[in-house]
Amino acid sequence: MTLIRTPSDIDPSEITPESVYRERRRFMQAGLALSGAALLGEAPFAQATVTPFTGLTRSAFSVDESQTEYKDVTGYNNFYEFGTGKEDPAANAHTLRTSPWSVTVEGECAKPGTYTLEDILKPHALEERIYRLRCVEGWSMVIPWIGFPLADLIKRFEPTGNAKYVEFETLRDPERMPGQRRSVLHWPYVEGLRMDEAMHPLTLMAVGLYGAALPKQNGAPIRLVVPWKYGFKSIKSIVKIRFVEQQPLSSWTRAAPDEYGFYSNVNPEVDHPRWSQRSERRIGEFLKRKTLMFNGYAEQVASLYAGMDLRKNF
Repeated sequence: MTLIRTPSDIDPSEITPESVYRERRRFMQAGLALSGAALLGEAPFAQATVTPFTGLTRSAFSVDESQTEYKDVTGYNNFYEFGTGKEDPAANAHTLRTSPWSVTVEGECAKPGTYTLEDILKPHALEERIYRLRCVEGWSMVIPWIGFPLADLIKRFEPTGNAKYVEFETLRDPERMPGQRRSVLHWPYVEGLRMDEAMHPLTLMAVGLYGAALPKQNGAPIRLVVPWKYGFKSIKSIVKIRFVEQQPLSSWTRAAPDEYGFYSNVNPEVDHPRWSQRSERRIGEFLKRKTLMFNGYAEQVASLYAGMDLRKNF
């Protein structure tokens, strides 16, 4: 059964209205308040100071599945910059300062520079996309993200023909990110995508979830979401985008190359060296379910890897 419609199936009535473009400044003001509400375990709109996005259109790429509860999405996370426990990010991320925020663009492109978050967001229409997120440890969620296609951002920077990959970097700030004081990983956190993966319409730059700004523990103020890959590929709190010719050395591949390959596509036929990937537990459910190839997005992305050995290129 097809759960995601292709762009040709999108009805003109679903095009994002002009009102969405006017949400940028309110997003900047709402982020800090939303993070505080999440840390207190409250619903995203329970606080009068939290301003939700309005006029959002649900993307045709959304899956039609029950969404994971907000308390689980914001309280059970991998964000090693704030600790290795699943509850550590919610407990410790209040120290992260998300305003002002800027993203530096480097490498093989015509328009490098340092852009404020408002610069990044200004031309882009935000939409809601309900995506599955599958973590390599064997658990999964369904999350209503708010964001815009990474491809739209990349086009603005005009990468050259030498740009074969896109490399991303997370903020490095050991004072406010206590997990970086430990050598669990090489800091700052680095991830990368092949250019065609980055330009795929499913690849999302997310700035919110559940209709409002990202909580800090979920990667505020801007993060990547690549729904057909394991969750660690969806790098959080991005401060640098670099267009490069050679394949980037991502943080988990650098730390454990036998366990975490560069591609990290969800593939139930390729086990992690220490556990099977054939099943998963959806947070909020008791029974396990079968893991789907490419996390259920095979119809949309399998062609990216035609002819590749997906066991060698894991």
